[in-house]
Amino acid sequence: MNNILRLIGSALFLAMGGCAAGPNFQQPLVSAPQSYVPTPLPSGTASAPGIGGAAQRFVQGQEVQAQWWTVFGSPALNELVMAALQANPDLQAAEAALRAARSTVAAQRGAYWPGVDAGVNTNREKVAGPVSGPLDDGDVKLYTLHTAQLSIGYVPDVFGANRRQVEALSAEADVQRFQREAVYMTLVSNVVGAAIEEANLRGQIAATRDLISLSARLLDVTRRQYNAGQVGGVDVVAQEAALARVQVTLPPLEKQLAEQRNLLATLIGRLPGEGVPQRFELASLSLPEELPLSLSSRLVEQRPDIRAAEAQLHVASALVGVAAAARLPSFTLTASLGRSSLDFSQMLRNGGAFWTVGADLFQPVFRGRMLRLRQRAAEAAFDQAAAQYRSTVLTAFQNTADALQAIVSDAETLRAASAAEAAARRSLTMTQRSRELGAASQVELIVAQQNYQEAATALVQAQANRFTSTVALFHALGGGWWHSRSETDAVPTAGDQSLRLH
Repeated sequence: MNNILRLIGSALFLAMGGCAAGPNFQQPLVSAPQSYVPTPLPSGTASAPGIGGAAQRFVQGQEVQAQWWTVFGSPALNELVMAALQANPDLQAAEAALRAARSTVAAQRGAYWPGVDAGVNTNREKVAGPVSGPLDDGDVKLYTLHTAQLSIGYVPDVFGANRRQVEALSAEADVQRFQREAVYMTLVSNVVGAAIEEANLRGQIAATRDLISLSARLLDVTRRQYNAGQVGGVDVVAQEAALARVQVTLPPLEKQLAEQRNLLATLIGRLPGEGVPQRFELASLSLPEELPLSLSSRLVEQRPDIRAAEAQLHVASALVGVAAAARLPSFTLTASLGRSSLDFSQMLRNGGAFWTVGADLFQPVFRGRMLRLRQRAAEAAFDQAAAQYRSTVLTAFQNTADALQAIVSDAETLRAASAAEAAARRSLTMTQRSRELGAASQVELIVAQQNYQEAATALVQAQANRFTSTVALFHALGGGWWHSRSETDAVPTAGDQSLRLH
């Protein structure tokens, strides 16, 4: 027994101290630009009166806070986000996938150690008389044999096949971890974005209803003027058409609002019929005046999609090692010891003991190039993962640049939309008075109504866009998930495999 233990101990030492086949993974090197955009960002954005009109400025080097959605100053929005984080099934599925991946890693690590199995066997046998020997007591030979046996098997990981497999599964667990963070980040952004879109639709509905009310009053005035003989029937019909034109725009907006409410219910893990208690108006949201702008070199660490792509690259690298180790020799050590007895009560006494020790060497010789081609396939998969990683990095920087440009442009758009709405409102008021005095035609009044409707709707949309673009920036910079998690980030193993993105 001591010889068996010494043999297995020596094999363990040899396996743990050997080199693993294949390349060692090294974290990809990314040459980040000095700025996200080709031209310098302004010190601050344009401002406009009213909702969402505050000027915003970028704070260089400031990171996104964990609960970034609180900057909008809406307790209802805070409640909705927390409800989604607690009950969203997509996030729960991502959590379960992560737990499964980590359990798989732990299970694979078990192959580092010998496997030990114990068994007790009882056989009732009948032996023919001519071969019964000392058990002879007639033509029928019956006896019961009890056997207790302990079996030990071990495959020394001399060339690191199992270590590479554990490395691949650990990296796959990292993929699941960062995919969970991506689901977390996307969920929060979708909830906040859906709430802002609801507020946008409510604003457009309110503006449309105001215009319907105004058009109805103008129709009433036109009818009174017609009854007094001041205008013709054509003017009445024209105003009725103007009112109907505005009314027909309301049902689609109400439909979109209902769909948005259904979306919010789904995001927080409820059926649409259960509804959402929170209601959102643009006036209940505050636009943050300071916006974080992380260093470009930090973006690859903050974006969970980049981290997941890096972990997937690590998986591909480790699988190259698994494929390389499959072409090398493998060793198997086995040992067993036990006792046999015709009487179970005599099992622990002297006599009947047996043991075996064995070692196998296996070396693939000819597999029709199968193993070599599998290694080539693994190397090609690594190249594919490297290209996908570069694509993910480029997309992340594009997302951030787009969000920054949108914030600057949307501020200018809101200022112009605010001025256009104010001008259209004044024009409508003046045209209405002129019409009452007979100085303006019905056509001019209807045109003024249409212009005001377009300007009012555009103003609400421009106000909502400023909030939406702010959400897009928080999302593009990673959503601050790393501040809300207690576990540390996985640190890639240094080695001789590198990737540089220029």
